[in-house]
Amino acid sequence: MADEKLPPLLLTYLAVLMRENREVSNPELQETWGLTITGKERLKLNDLKLVDSRRQGRSFVHVLSDHGWKQLEEMLREGIQRPTGYAGALVQVLADGIQNVLHRPKVRLLDVYASSGGLSDPDLLVSGSVDASEPSSAASDVSMNSLEGESIEARIRATYREVAKEPGAWVGLAEIRLHLGDIPRAEVDEVLTTMILSADVDLVPESNSKALTKEDREAAVNIGDQDKHLLWIGA
Repeated sequence: MADEKLPPLLLTYLAVLMRENREVSNPELQETWGLTITGKERLKLNDLKLVDSRRQGRSFVHVLSDHGWKQLEEMLREGIQRPTGYAGALVQVLADGIQNVLHRPKVRLLDVYASSGGLSDPDLLVSGSVDASEPSSAASDVSMNSLEGESIEARIRATYREVAKEPGAWVGLAEIRLHLGDIPRAEVDEVLTTMILSADVDLVPESNSKALTKEDREAAVNIGDQDKHLLWIGA
């Protein structure tokens, strides 16, 4: 797939689903973007495992799969072939901007479109009148929060290793949370949201929504307006 160039229409579908970053129906796509994913195009995207689709009533709903996110990110990192004309120039400028952002360490495509708040820059330094030789109370608070975050992350990783049936298995957050009941949920969610930036961590929604239990739904962490139910940590 990495060597296969998608036609502009299919690439457009992926980009739209990336922007939506949720399960979206054909009527919604038509109303918002003036397009629908049907026929051979839908089958092609499903066969390539780039998009997960399911029938809902008389229409289909679609979501960009985890594999689709990774493949689209790879294509944008490498650079896409622009269409001709003025629209092509605009597409190229915007794609180049995304490409520059993706070249930053530990930044993934999902981070760019995960929320309207944009990316936070850990390297951003704000100059001020405070003497850098004497850390302020705010700086101390940040340091303490960082230490606490590292401790919670260590607990999450240890719990994952304990409950995973095999290295690199997908584990439901409901099972993870059972072992973290002494930690406030908001703090666990904050650390999970940060962990997803790591190359060896991934969080995805359960593609088969019918398989979700009440516990699974309640345990999900919402990132970019999308509920994530499954955790993966690489070796």
